[in-house]
Amino acid sequence: MMGGLALVALLALDWVTRPPMVHDMAWQRRHWQSSEAWLYDRNGQVLEEVRLDFGQRRLGWVRLEAMPPSLPAMLVQAEDRRFFRHGGVDWLAMGGAVRDRLQRHRRLRGASTISMQTAAYLWPQIGQPGRRSWIDKLAQMRAAYALERAWSKQEILEAYLNLAPFRGETQGIAASAQVLLGKEPSRLDRREVAILVALLPNPLAKPERLSKRACRLLPDDCPALHALAQGISASETLPSSAQGLAPHLAAHLLAEPGQKVTTTLDLRVQRMAVEALRHQLEGLGPRRVRDGAVVVVDNASGDVLAYVGGVGLGSTAAMVDGASAARQAGSTLKPHLYAQLVEKKWLTAASILDDSPVQLDTASGLYVPRNYDNQFMGPVSARRALANSLNVPAVRALLLDGVQPFRDRLADLGYEDLEEDGSYYGFSLALGSAEVNLLQQANAFRTLANLGRWSPLRVKGDDPVVPPRVLMDAGAAWIVGDILADASARANTFGVDSALRLPFWAAAKTGTSKAMRDNWCIGYTDLYTVAVWVGNLEGDPMRAVSGTAGAAPVWRDIMLALHAQRAGKAPPRPANVIPARVSFALGHEPPRMEWFLAGTQQATMAAAPAFAEKPHIVNPASGAVYALDPDIPPARQTIGVTWRGDVGQGQLKLDGRAIAVVGGQAQLPLVPGSHLLSLTDHGGRLLDQVRFTVK
Repeated sequence: MMGGLALVALLALDWVTRPPMVHDMAWQRRHWQSSEAWLYDRNGQVLEEVRLDFGQRRLGWVRLEAMPPSLPAMLVQAEDRRFFRHGGVDWLAMGGAVRDRLQRHRRLRGASTISMQTAAYLWPQIGQPGRRSWIDKLAQMRAAYALERAWSKQEILEAYLNLAPFRGETQGIAASAQVLLGKEPSRLDRREVAILVALLPNPLAKPERLSKRACRLLPDDCPALHALAQGISASETLPSSAQGLAPHLAAHLLAEPGQKVTTTLDLRVQRMAVEALRHQLEGLGPRRVRDGAVVVVDNASGDVLAYVGGVGLGSTAAMVDGASAARQAGSTLKPHLYAQLVEKKWLTAASILDDSPVQLDTASGLYVPRNYDNQFMGPVSARRALANSLNVPAVRALLLDGVQPFRDRLADLGYEDLEEDGSYYGFSLALGSAEVNLLQQANAFRTLANLGRWSPLRVKGDDPVVPPRVLMDAGAAWIVGDILADASARANTFGVDSALRLPFWAAAKTGTSKAMRDNWCIGYTDLYTVAVWVGNLEGDPMRAVSGTAGAAPVWRDIMLALHAQRAGKAPPRPANVIPARVSFALGHEPPRMEWFLAGTQQATMAAAPAFAEKPHIVNPASGAVYALDPDIPPARQTIGVTWRGDVGQGQLKLDGRAIAVVGGQAQLPLVPGSHLLSLTDHGGRLLDQVRFTVK
């Protein structure tokens, strides 16, 4: 009976202390997980190092050959002198420990070998170092024997130095050397090695005890070791070899400890963009504007070479990514509107648009667009209208194009935040009322640079390379680019020598949103597209920061640096773009050579004859409000209707009822309420309509 119980007890003890399975060293290195994650540029340079595991601080696994030779030597000398002579358990040390335990008046010594401690680090469930349970010790001993059979002595030393805690939360030689001494393990000298080894028995040791233990390893260097021990800190701030240049992109791409992501960014270009933005924000000051963002794109590949979500400084929302934040686009959408109209051959660069006050009736009320300076230039060519970023001509251009077709073009260009249909945005879409982000802006303008060919941007090195698709006519994209590069055409608004004018060919467009909350500058050469946003991420307005004073100087500095060795060039002219001389009968612009899509060229731009003018109602004006005078008989109070254009057998209708036209004139009675006056042709097709109110 007793024998059976003993057998059961032995079997149970064997089961409880059975060592775990030992993987080979290659598996151990492969499955090591750092507490950090790394973001690399396209050339393998570290951009960001981010801590994602806050349990312990661990860096990469360090091979034994990458450590100073003195480190394993001193470790063996201090912790396990007979390491190379035992098979995992030092029975002489074990006997001494037993004797000390029996003779309690003597100082107790430890008997755990490096192999036993390594086993405890690998499998915490078998007992942490320092635990005194004899079952724990037996489990460690069996695990140490298992390690000795599977690994070489050098591999055990390597594992120990990567797994051992040195001080505070730091685990392993890589993190400990960086945190405590600010060095890579390979750069440690003998004194620093002695201090780190001296920490192992007691990571919380005070400087005096630490230097005393280190002196046993290097007796001749005690004064220096004492000074070094005094400087050891338990700081949780880990010095890093990372550049710290792309924290916002790292927040997007790094999700797991140990993750290593290679991006398309170029460290040189990233640093250049950061410095240009920081310099501008420092110059403007946080009382005027606090935040900014930059994206630089390679036109040919779509690779994002720089991604700057912000640079801190006086920001009150430094963690918000300005490059991916949705902001109001302002005038930066206008080039895409004009490109669509040129492509449809409804406009040319020489076509005349009226820059004069206009009122548009909308479902939400009267829409009255105004220019940035509240001035009007009268009849202007499309070239001058776009180059000077005039608002009223852009709205008139949108009336030609239609809000929905323009909204669909923007969606095709990659403005993914435009989730509503055209009616939601209305005519203000021409002036950039929609919200977009900087990446979308960069790629849309890159499409113009690539003459209408669109493909998605690449941010990670393993992002797929997608063949470009033709999104717009190459000639239309080229003509719009030529307008955006025309410094003389934009001189009325921006002057002849603004930040947009470079010593080489470059196309650029600025934009400012409502109430000065956002300032943009996006432009391109044949090689690069640079997009810059400046504003306040919390949404409050900037102070005295215009389009050319905010984002444009950053754009200029980056473009100049990118093209220091090779000037930007105009894209090749497509075959369907031809030059032709054009004059303007109205006399507001001098004759010039202009570019046209083949078949749209005209020698003279003049006002259309009356028969060619689109029929429209002149009076009453849309949105007008009339008041009844109680002192005048109602029958004598009417509104005279006038219209322009040839309507033939057209018809006027008030609130759906036909109105008599006598001698080319019509009178409307003043009836209180809101009224809709429409003009149709002889076939019933709606030509124009206005809404007015009588009170």
